[in-house]
Amino acid sequence: MTSLLLCGTGSTGLAIAKLLRAADHPVILTSRTGKAPEPYKAATFDWLDHATFENPFKEDSNIDRVYIVSPTIYDMLPHAKAFIDLAITKGVKRFVLLSESQLGPGDPYTGKIHEYLLEIGVDYFVLRPTWFTQNFGRYFYFSIREQNEIFSATGNGRIPWLSIDDLANLAFEALTAEKCPNKDSFIFGPELYTYDEIAEIFTDVLGRKITHKKLTPTEFAQLFTTFGITPVHADLLASMEQAVADGVEEGLFNSSPDKKYLGTYKLSDYIRENKELWIKE
Repeated sequence: MTSLLLCGTGSTGLAIAKLLRAADHPVILTSRTGKAPEPYKAATFDWLDHATFENPFKEDSNIDRVYIVSPTIYDMLPHAKAFIDLAITKGVKRFVLLSESQLGPGDPYTGKIHEYLLEIGVDYFVLRPTWFTQNFGRYFYFSIREQNEIFSATGNGRIPWLSIDDLANLAFEALTAEKCPNKDSFIFGPELYTYDEIAEIFTDVLGRKITHKKLTPTEFAQLFTTFGITPVHADLLASMEQAVADGVEEGLFNSSPDKKYLGTYKLSDYIRENKELWIKE
């Protein structure tokens, strides 16, 4: 049977697709353009255009499990519900949802989708990852390379930074396991770091001083709107940064073993392996 990866050309989708292909598990990706990197099969899909929801099933009638990635729209449930209901009529038996560590059932964004999966009683697995190590090659690329700084509103709070590759391993298991776990799981990297500690790692690896600029939540939200993030979503991110400062993320990291999955890829290894990203020419 086939796994459908919604928004599959994104960073997590492609990492999961690679594992599925290596295991000879049929997979189809979606994108708004209907294109995907070779050798993957793709279908046109747009969360805001419900007329595209049937496209993947026209491409492959054997889809029986779906990996859900949703855009940063505050009220995603009407769109997600419409797709999930349709997918069930097409024979989908299992849904794997990408959510966030601080968003539980009933919370905004993916929390509402999580709640709906529980309500309808389908086989499901909800991935609740912490911050990704790859953020330093995305959101912090310019500030590290050109300004020698990273920034946050987390104060002295600690985060168990997670590699996308570790998340992909768990998502692959959730999609392919004979028996669906039917639960949600926090997903963390193996070590906790403050941003001050991360700045020290960058300083050591790059051979120049990298500092941590401490922002207020308001300053953080305003900055992230310059990255094209909507003000509502930027405010949510800022509130999560404040939660880190308050020790919430570290508390989740210390939750019982049955509620969490620990990856193995260290943030320090990511920085060393990708140091060329932040070296000025």
